[in-house]
Amino acid sequence: MRALTVVPEQAGSLAVTDVKDRVAGPGELLVDGVAVGVCGTDKEIAAGEYGAAPPGHERLVIGHESLGRVRTAPAGSGFSAGDLVVGVVRRPDPVPCGACAHGEWDMCRNGRFTEHGIKEVDGFASEHHTIEPDRVVRLDPALAQVGVLLEPTTVVAKAWDQVDKIGARGWFDPQTVVVTGAGPIGLLAALIGVQRGLDVHVLDRVTDGPKPGLVRDLGATYHADPLTQVADEVHPGIIIECTGAPAVVVDTFTSTKPYGITVLTGVSSSGRHIPVDAGATNRSVVLENDVIVGSVNANMSHYEAGADVLARADTDWLARIITRRVPLERAAEAFEARPDDVKVVVEIG
Repeated sequence: MRALTVVPEQAGSLAVTDVKDRVAGPGELLVDGVAVGVCGTDKEIAAGEYGAAPPGHERLVIGHESLGRVRTAPAGSGFSAGDLVVGVVRRPDPVPCGACAHGEWDMCRNGRFTEHGIKEVDGFASEHHTIEPDRVVRLDPALAQVGVLLEPTTVVAKAWDQVDKIGARGWFDPQTVVVTGAGPIGLLAALIGVQRGLDVHVLDRVTDGPKPGLVRDLGATYHADPLTQVADEVHPGIIIECTGAPAVVVDTFTSTKPYGITVLTGVSSSGRHIPVDAGATNRSVVLENDVIVGSVNANMSHYEAGADVLARADTDWLARIITRRVPLERAAEAFEARPDDVKVVVEIG
């Protein structure tokens, strides 16, 4: 079968190659690939920055933002042929640590987890794959064109879960949220805020292209002004940071009103230095009982929550997030940045 693969840590190795057909083992689903999304992680792996192939293999099948259809399912699995499914990316470590043993592999303590399409387990950018029934989530059939957005939705479903858990330490009644970044993660974070009935504000640098319209049609407010200016105007109780841009990240630390919660989901590159008044930042956070929390990956509860978010969303709006679709044989085009890109998808079948 065909698959999109790389030689990890070797730039320029991205290619559609022939790999061995998968045969479902006892208790496994055989899933036909429908599509995979391409994100910054995939581009970094393709650039040779990191990634690890399965033990004994030279190449890694990439693609962790998946959408597939069940071809065969074992009796008693709860799945049937034709079901629309998404595979869970992270797999718990083999020890397991306490977090993984409790189903919280997104909080793995020892780093021995594996990840489909990233670390030591093949991803989903292949014509078919096999996976255990307890490692997939069934989607509403109405999401056939947009279900590939589930994995990025899980990232912000977890971010909002962190907001709820941290806010519950005391009385918490937020009215306004600011989301920094109008890429797929930011737009989906804003979607959840709108579904929660909050006043949602989204910041991004661009003033044209699809992003402003996507935000407005969601019922949120779009801004291209600096975060500090917007925060002074709207006084957010919550900030969800989705850019990883160091200057923006630092500004989030002091931009919420008292008892504010800032969730960092964007991953920054190292080596970038900006001046910070650490004393003033510390004073603000301490005196206002603020919380700044990092959040990455997702566990099964977040996949289920994300599936519910997408099922309740306007599918036409979700479809507009996917600004380009390319066939598997031209998958390399999905890794080329274009001005109006929001989410680019590789269609497999």
